[in-house]
Amino acid sequence: MSKFQEMNERMTKYRWVICSLLFFGTTINYMDRNVIAFLKEFFCSPVADGGFGWSNSDFSYVTACFTAAYAGLTVFSGIIIDKIGSKMGLAISLIVWSLCGMGNAFVGKTVGLHVAIRSLFGLGEAGNFPASIKTVTEWFPKRERSLATGIFNSGSNIGAMISALFVPWCLIYFGNELGWKMAFILTGGIGFVWLFFWFWLYNSPKKMLEKGKINQSEYDFIHSDDAELTPEQIENEKNGVKEKISWSKLLRYRQTWSFFFGKFMTDGIWWFLLFWLPDYLKKQFGMTTQEVMWPTFIVFGIAIIGSVFGGSIPMFFMNKGMNAYKARMTAMFMIALCPLALLLTQFFGNVSVFGNAAMYLATGIICLAGAAHQAWSANIFTTVSDMFPKKAIASVTGIGGLAGGIGGVLVQLLAGFVTDLYAATPTVAYGIMFTLAAMAYLIAWSIMKILVPKYKIITDL
Repeated sequence: MSKFQEMNERMTKYRWVICSLLFFGTTINYMDRNVIAFLKEFFCSPVADGGFGWSNSDFSYVTACFTAAYAGLTVFSGIIIDKIGSKMGLAISLIVWSLCGMGNAFVGKTVGLHVAIRSLFGLGEAGNFPASIKTVTEWFPKRERSLATGIFNSGSNIGAMISALFVPWCLIYFGNELGWKMAFILTGGIGFVWLFFWFWLYNSPKKMLEKGKINQSEYDFIHSDDAELTPEQIENEKNGVKEKISWSKLLRYRQTWSFFFGKFMTDGIWWFLLFWLPDYLKKQFGMTTQEVMWPTFIVFGIAIIGSVFGGSIPMFFMNKGMNAYKARMTAMFMIALCPLALLLTQFFGNVSVFGNAAMYLATGIICLAGAAHQAWSANIFTTVSDMFPKKAIASVTGIGGLAGGIGGVLVQLLAGFVTDLYAATPTVAYGIMFTLAAMAYLIAWSIMKILVPKYKIITDL
């Protein structure tokens, strides 16, 4: 029996309570974020029919500006969170995004006002992942980080699934005129319930050890990777010392740029699925708002499996003797092959060839791509904690969030432009978008491998 197995038999498991808190926080984050995707048809309906009269490009401006604000502020939120700590950082982020999410209900039909409030909403949401990844790094050793990240990251799918059912229900139950407002208000309000549990249950491992919530065995297990660090880093990280690290210094490392390009190339694909999947199902297969609920629900449900399973793959390789980074990159290469199936989406989605089965075949391929993205996401986040000290995790994650957001903005604008350009032939528009999505992950993996070919932990920060 290994040293860690013996330790696991007698130590507490409080770190998984922390993981559960992050899971529910991310669920709320994505539930609030994805509300607007299921209101697109209503917003883009003619004013004469009770809608807002927006064009596809108008909708893309709203989602792109949110993405831009989210991206630009993720960098600064990461730096702030490294300074004030993950507990207050995540709490403040949730308060801001919840209030702004509810604020969308009170800005009427004007595109500019929705752009403004959704941008402020992005300011709040920008803190979720830097704070969550920092928390995982503080509470889990490397061998468990991708699994813990995969579990809490699966909350993004749960949130999207809840939105897929809840928003159409609001429109049906309250009627369109009131329903779109209630969708924003109710989803925004739930965050304050989570906030109570966050303050009640969360603190640093050292403080939880002092309170008796965890025992010495779990505390030692959490810090079992400290042998790779310098004595000064070990002491600072165990004592929770917060040190300021300049953004310019972090940009000197190839590891930072590896994470930057990995996120830049792939985050936009997930944003595309989040905001444009309902529109694709309606235009490709003539489905109604109510009919797209279940296919969308299933896509994000399957993605949960990808997030958790993908997070567990590196553990298999590490148990075979691979170092953390090599195990992570091997898993990510396998995962990057799966989205290539998207090249066949429009072939199998051809109703004239496959009839009623076309929707199920196309949705099945999108399910595979969504699961692959979440598996990729669970692993790419933990490449940061593989090589950077804990004090820099939120800052580097923020830099990656900026990159992912820039990619997301470009994808959103491209989707709006292409769907307007090929308004008469949406199959062509979405064929272009799926081709882009299919190739993104292999390109990203190649760039990351070129920049950081071998494992090298940073010890000079």
